[in-house]
Amino acid sequence: MDWKLFATTFAAIFLAELGDKTQLATLSLSAGGSSRWVVFAGSALALVATSAIAVLVGDALTRVVPPIWIRRTAGALFVVLGVVFLLSGGGGDAGESATPDSASSATSAAPPSGGPGAPAAT
Repeated sequence: MDWKLFATTFAAIFLAELGDKTQLATLSLSAGGSSRWVVFAGSALALVATSAIAVLVGDALTRVVPPIWIRRTAGALFVVLGVVFLLSGGGGDAGESATPDSASSATSAAPPSGGPGAPAAT
């Protein structure tokens, strides 16, 4: 086993996944559910499955495309996606406003009727 490749892969994926959408989804599912081990098992299996797909596609690509071009294309895609992310304001659609309009903020600020913080019925 190539332990250097293993360690490099682990470090790269571990750092890339910190704070990622996948981790945030897992966090929210475990916070709302009663069985954290089921959430862990489901998210771990999903990550294994997506990684297996990536490895299989990468292996198939190397049969028709030289590995240097796969790495260069992946690197270029990271740069392009990073620029798009920065230009879009860091999330959401590029056309969305960063601040909510007055109609949506007025309705979202009011607590639901009968909920905590709602005026008591007289």
